[in-house]
Amino acid sequence: MKFSKLFIPTTKETPNDATLPSHQFLIRAGFISQTGAGIYDYMPLGKIVLDKIRAVVKEEMDNSGANEVQFGFVTPLSLWEESGRASTMGNELLRFKDRKNSDYVLSPTNEEAVVNMVRNRITSYKDLPVNLYQIYTKFRDEARPRFGLMRGREFLMKDAYSFHSSAEDLVREFNLMEETYKNVYTRLGLKFRVVAADSGAIGGSGSKEFHVLADSGEDTIVVCDSCDYGANIEAATRKAVKKEKLETIALEKIETPNKKTIDEVSNFLKIDAHYSMKAVIKRAIYENKNEIVIFFVRGTDELEETKACNAIGALELDEAFEDDIKAAGLCAGYCGIIDLPKNIKVIVDKELEGENNLVCGANEENYHLKGVDLNSLELTYADLVAVQEGDNCPCCDGKLSYTKGIEAGHIFQLGTKYSKAMNANFLDSNGKAQPFVMGCYGIGVSRLVAAVIEQNHDEKGCIWTKETAPFMVDIIVSNSKKEDEALAGDQIYSELKAAGVEVILDDRINARFGFKMSDFELIGFPYAIVIGKRLAEGFVELVDRKTLEKTDIKIEEIVPEVLKLLK
Repeated sequence: MKFSKLFIPTTKETPNDATLPSHQFLIRAGFISQTGAGIYDYMPLGKIVLDKIRAVVKEEMDNSGANEVQFGFVTPLSLWEESGRASTMGNELLRFKDRKNSDYVLSPTNEEAVVNMVRNRITSYKDLPVNLYQIYTKFRDEARPRFGLMRGREFLMKDAYSFHSSAEDLVREFNLMEETYKNVYTRLGLKFRVVAADSGAIGGSGSKEFHVLADSGEDTIVVCDSCDYGANIEAATRKAVKKEKLETIALEKIETPNKKTIDEVSNFLKIDAHYSMKAVIKRAIYENKNEIVIFFVRGTDELEETKACNAIGALELDEAFEDDIKAAGLCAGYCGIIDLPKNIKVIVDKELEGENNLVCGANEENYHLKGVDLNSLELTYADLVAVQEGDNCPCCDGKLSYTKGIEAGHIFQLGTKYSKAMNANFLDSNGKAQPFVMGCYGIGVSRLVAAVIEQNHDEKGCIWTKETAPFMVDIIVSNSKKEDEALAGDQIYSELKAAGVEVILDDRINARFGFKMSDFELIGFPYAIVIGKRLAEGFVELVDRKTLEKTDIKIEEIVPEVLKLLK
């Protein structure tokens, strides 16, 4: 391809709302163009990159034995009503009516559509397992679309769905998909981490996320310095933090005037905050009601809200305001676990189970209790705490730390959540009807375009990996008006093209050399061959975009050298 024939509208201007490098550079380098909030068009270079990533994903999915299908971008709302998600998905689900007043949605995911495709078509365990996937457009009506392709409303996604006759076979396919995803990210040249994750709105009993490591990532990932353990902060666990157990003492009410925080109370009573309890009061939002819930964690810990939300089966948690707290009969700053109102739901972090000498609020202003024994109470326990840096790994003796990641894939063990709801059954070996056991597996294909750049860029622009680069080599003719330079450029271009190299020739006559070099650095082709002032001596210059190192090479050796680099 020749630069003069390709639509590449580069610019020096950075969009005002572009804060991430990928958002800035993909627009400036002419890869994408914004047409609306969270909606982007792909220009020629962007389409090449998108198709390359899509091809890698497709090839690895095909190699795994999955079958490619394509679902409609528009789905009848009735399918979502069958699964129950029509009322739980929220405003991200874009609904509309057609001219006949029938209800439809723009699909953000396709669990319902795939169940509808399979039910009554697969009727026997003998026809299982099967894995169906598509690489197709999705739409989620994000409240705050931002970060370019990283959080758009319309995006390209690979979503796959597997059907099984047993949970054991689902685990086998789940593990196969994990290896398939690892192959995808490895081939794309990305540094990534597989982490345990929360299943969120998709549901199911277990899930893993695949994160491209980048400082700009939205997700906090907890990793171990001594083993492969990794988890999203929402799902991360640790070895329990333990200290010497105290002797049981009699329950005692202590005046703590104007002392509300853990630090204030601990200093006032001269105790270790480890032996205190913190009450976190939240308003839990369910499908048909709201209620006040109290979560108790150790005084040195913080509540992880996704864990807390899952522990009570709520849709989400919201702040409990002072009026809400008073109306529930609670005392903000002095809330404790003894003598709470009977109608209040209480969940206690599991690391507090068995503790017998704790300090907590007395449910009376300016008072706390000492000697609280949880063994004497009937309580519900769950994992509620946010893992902190320096905590011990749950798998080994290593230390946990935080890193940032971009979620680029997520795999789920769904179980029978959707098949039961939608009455999708098969006959087992005993002739008995059973709901399909399902898994689902997603990769954000268009998000990966941005993720590559978030991990690979400098202050000058993009640095594409070899598997994702729109062209491998940019031949830059310093002055295309000079016949000898133009001829040399054409010759090298023809030889590389004949050798199967993806090459672009910057033959623009009216563009200055500095402008051509700036475009090369901004766009991020892996290598440039510069034909210029040393041509008369028989040399051209090879530039490595990643390091910006420049090497003079004899013109007759440049093609073999490039082929060696690309091998």
